[in-house]
Amino acid sequence: MRDGTDNFEIPAWVEGRLVPVDKIEVHARGLRHPAVSVFVMWQGRTLLQQRAAGKYHTPGLWANSCCTHPRWGEAAMDCARRRLAEELGLDGLPLRATGQVEYRADVGAGLTEHELVEVFVSEPDHEPHPHPAPAEVQDTAWITPEALRDDLARRPGRYTPWLRIYMEEAGLLG
Repeated sequence: MRDGTDNFEIPAWVEGRLVPVDKIEVHARGLRHPAVSVFVMWQGRTLLQQRAAGKYHTPGLWANSCCTHPRWGEAAMDCARRRLAEELGLDGLPLRATGQVEYRADVGAGLTEHELVEVFVSEPDHEPHPHPAPAEVQDTAWITPEALRDDLARRPGRYTPWLRIYMEEAGLLG
């Protein structure tokens, strides 16, 4: 099911060139494309989101605070700020770029994520209070990295492939 925001073009590499491609086509073809992931941290915990049931892939699974695709011509930092506001109602959080992660993962329904991800961390000086957009986010939870690692080991099917990759392979969150 599509949530109404899934029909737009995102940058993707086709034959070595970055070009705009329909977002669903990008995932159906498994094209490599830029992405953005944000981890919001507060007092030793990270904010997770449970993806809405109507998302076109990985509905109902838990993911990092915010993960998305930049629009054509949109800078990664601008994209991160935009989607924190759109998905979680969080405006004005400080963001720090922490590097890139590349991965390829089956996300079900014949779709593949092959992302070159710009990762950002936000560590605000006040407790963020998310106000999730129901079409995007079903629920949120604060969790320590240790508890997340333990739950990922016990119940990996509750989490998106990219969150498992970030934690297990990329070593994010310690």
